[in-house]
Amino acid sequence: MLMNMADLLAVANKENFAVPAFNVGTGQFLKAIIEVCEEKKSPVILAIHPSELAFQGDAFAAQVIKAANDTRVPCVIHLDHGEGYDKIERAIRDGFTSVMIDASHCPYEENVAIAKKVVAFAHPLGVSVEAELGTIGTTDNDTEKTGSVGEIIYTNPDDAKRFVEETGVDCLAIAIGTAHGLYPKGFKPELKLDLLKEIKAKVNVPLVLHGGSGNPDEEIGQAVKLGINKINISSDIKDPFYQQLRKTLSADLKVREPFELYQEAIKVSKDVMRQKIDLFDSADKMQYYRL
Repeated sequence: MLMNMADLLAVANKENFAVPAFNVGTGQFLKAIIEVCEEKKSPVILAIHPSELAFQGDAFAAQVIKAANDTRVPCVIHLDHGEGYDKIERAIRDGFTSVMIDASHCPYEENVAIAKKVVAFAHPLGVSVEAELGTIGTTDNDTEKTGSVGEIIYTNPDDAKRFVEETGVDCLAIAIGTAHGLYPKGFKPELKLDLLKEIKAKVNVPLVLHGGSGNPDEEIGQAVKLGINKINISSDIKDPFYQQLRKTLSADLKVREPFELYQEAIKVSKDVMRQKIDLFDSADKMQYYRL
């Protein structure tokens, strides 16, 4: 069931759970995500990065839309980290029901102006808009976000309130101590949960956590309880997938058919998806949506 993110996250906000935003870069991940969410009865956000859309082509968006319409799982097709108006326009033309405009690296007033422009374009078409305030960190192996910075600039609660009021965005990605990509060995991430409480008390739209791969489960679970309603997951499902794929290739050089090659990789990735759904408390939450 295809819907926009404003409607999907309104339920999550009311029922106090987080919807997983799994990155869909290939058909293998699309198949795995839909199957796991049907099994767990969890709503889902199918996130596609502009670089992935450019690589796969516009026909891939049609494949994702078909998969979303063919399942009873509440689904959103979301453009992740769209940094240019042209990328936003392409995604909406392709049928995405949600877009993220990421101008968080810009000065505050410029970020506001860009977000307002996207909202004015997207909302009349029934498309939801996510923006980001503050900067999420990045690791050396991160390829998801162009223009990201190593240093985390934490979101100011008063600025967050003003930003949402001035732009009319449907949800807001905040910086409370995460980074994109996989954390280097020995690095200990830590979320500022008190800051999350402050922001949640001031902002009336669902809050988003980017860069959640590698953070301790206890912290992520607590962040959900404190009001995070969408969590992006990319590296955590991709890394085990490709680690297993390397093992499969090393073990049997005769395997060459994709349906044989990817089977074990899909299984290990699905295990991570199930664990994330349970952690975010989104299992069995399909019951709260009109199906």
